[in-house]
Amino acid sequence: MNDRFVHRTRAACAVLALAGLLASPASAQDPLKLFISVDMEGIGGIGSPSMTSSSGKDYATGRELLTAEVNAVVEAIYARNPEAEILVNDSHGDHQNALHTRFDPRVVYIQGSIKPLGMVQGLDGTFDGAIFIGYHAKAGDPDGFLAHTGSGSVKGLWLNDVEVGEGGMNAVLAGFHGVPVILAAGDSAATAELGDLLGSETVTTKTAETPSSARLVHPERVQEMLADGVDRALDRLGAGGFDAYDLGSPVRIRMRFASTTHVDILMSIPGMSKVDGYTVAYTARNADEAYRLIRMMYRFISV
Repeated sequence: MNDRFVHRTRAACAVLALAGLLASPASAQDPLKLFISVDMEGIGGIGSPSMTSSSGKDYATGRELLTAEVNAVVEAIYARNPEAEILVNDSHGDHQNALHTRFDPRVVYIQGSIKPLGMVQGLDGTFDGAIFIGYHAKAGDPDGFLAHTGSGSVKGLWLNDVEVGEGGMNAVLAGFHGVPVILAAGDSAATAELGDLLGSETVTTKTAETPSSARLVHPERVQEMLADGVDRALDRLGAGGFDAYDLGSPVRIRMRFASTTHVDILMSIPGMSKVDGYTVAYTARNADEAYRLIRMMYRFISV
């Protein structure tokens, strides 16, 4: 074998190897992975508290509306990314509201409320982005529909001196994992709150007429807006246009309750301090510890 042939063979192999390297990123990329948390108060077409309660009038209609919104978001994602991995976490009440047998078979669904991370159970650093559907404003917001934070016992929650509701609290846990919230949907007060706090894309499904009544947008229109919102969010995500809401470490919790008894019980937790008769404070090592403690404080302690 002569030297000229060897050199030509090596050159050809080098060209082929380079071509393979140039072609490989597109095929080797991991599929898009998105986390969806779905609450109920902010779902379009729901304008009465009873529609969000399993014992209430028209709750069955509320479940239909919730399921349709999830499907609108999922369909918009798959239209652009058929290989996407989607995890949906039911996040309202007993966390078994979605009619999940109507989901696309590619969707993975978490059901049930006995879980340490509640509304963001299953979320970790492997996800590219999080989407919040059906969200409401924080406790005390005068412009919100059914505004609250966790439960009626909570009158305020501050993390590192920033007041947050459920959306902000959930975004903090997502930020701990480096995951941005790319889309938030709910009533006008909720989207104003989360858009300002997180810089996410938003879809407004309705406007509160009073704290317990709402001026509704037709559900079909809401679903169209959600699909458009997904497109905007995915465009920005692809361009690196989102930042995770990371508070760093430690995370200082301040939580105000409706009952002094609630505060007295929480003083049994080592490291907890009493700010006043209705308010406690605690410094957590990080957002993960903070989230788990907050979840326990409002969900599993009742007075």
